[in-house]
Amino acid sequence: MAGSRQHAAAVQARGALTLLALVLCAPGVGGRALEWYSAVVGIKYMDPQSNRTVWSESESGRFGDSSPKEDTQGLVGVPHAPADVEGCAPDTRFFVPGGRGAAPWVALVARGRCTFKDKVLAAARRNASAVVVYNEEHYGNATEPMSHAGTGNIVVIMISYSKGREIFNLVEKGIPVQMTIGIGTRHMQEFISGQSVVFVAIAFITMMIISLAWLIFYYIQRFLYTGSQFGSQNHRKETKKIIGQLPLHTVKSGEKGIDVDAENCAVCIENFKVKDVIRILPCKHIFHRICIDPWLLDHRTCPMCKLDVIKALGYWGDPEDTQELSTPEATPGSVSAGNLSMTSQEEDRSAESNLPSSSTSESGPRCPSRFKEDAGEDTALLDACSLWLLRNDDSKRPNCSVSISSLLSTWTHDDKTS
Repeated sequence: MAGSRQHAAAVQARGALTLLALVLCAPGVGGRALEWYSAVVGIKYMDPQSNRTVWSESESGRFGDSSPKEDTQGLVGVPHAPADVEGCAPDTRFFVPGGRGAAPWVALVARGRCTFKDKVLAAARRNASAVVVYNEEHYGNATEPMSHAGTGNIVVIMISYSKGREIFNLVEKGIPVQMTIGIGTRHMQEFISGQSVVFVAIAFITMMIISLAWLIFYYIQRFLYTGSQFGSQNHRKETKKIIGQLPLHTVKSGEKGIDVDAENCAVCIENFKVKDVIRILPCKHIFHRICIDPWLLDHRTCPMCKLDVIKALGYWGDPEDTQELSTPEATPGSVSAGNLSMTSQEEDRSAESNLPSSSTSESGPRCPSRFKEDAGEDTALLDACSLWLLRNDDSKRPNCSVSISSLLSTWTHDDKTS
């Protein structure tokens, strides 16, 4: 059980890590593409002071998110109105020095006042082949990602503020500037937006709370199970001690009351043999000790009459619940303790008839038969008295009115006379 629960906890932990990885790696998790391309920007113009051609090229631009990644070129044009350098008005007109007819040209506009999409669409209405947005001054030489979905196949890039103002000033002076745009280096997205971080954090914390709650529930159940097992072990120990209080008897050769060839144990269904140790229950049924002890640990009842042995001995029950014990009728193939008791009494009576009359006057209060010097007969008498005390049946009392101290004094007297 513990192994299966640990396996379930490991599976749940792996599921949480998998969910976290999917959230982090999902396309568009940061609200932008996972990759972007830099743009190689080149400009060429004629310096009016030196009459020399000036040409420069640098990887200083960045393609927009929705822009096609392709090469293009054309003369640079800027918004005609000085107040609309951002090119946000839908009818913005552009000034292109050196432009002729339908020759390709590139619109140069400043960032701000409107969306990137509005700027691109305004330039596209004037048939621009590309749109170059230069960044704001406080960004320095940095470029930013641009989102302008729905602008078609027009190329859109961003350049730094200093680069954009340099080109803008040349065009504003009427100098034709030829611009070329090429594909630069491919870059992977290296950051996640704040919104995605919050989402990932909430998902991770939720999974951790669920896992923690499950682990707490699991360990509570394990603690309760361990406690119940501990209590059950203590209960079995107490039961074992109580079962040990039931009397034992060793089967002897030629013993009356047990037919070793016919009588058997109801648990193992084997005949009783000489020197077998048997356990005598309060209901007078007898069984092999090695057979009945494990049975009583698990069931507490007699296999034959279903008597609750533990309760009959006065444990774990109210006094009024204790059943009155009676000698049951012997069933075929079984033997009861009553037969053993009667056999012992008959042996005692036969022993008493064989004793001399002079010994009778010296013994005082005692059992029906006098103690002989043979220790085996003394043991038989004690067994008969013990069986009567267990049965507590006055109708079959062997007249054992002698006390333990009287028995001891009798043994001492016999030793002295011998």
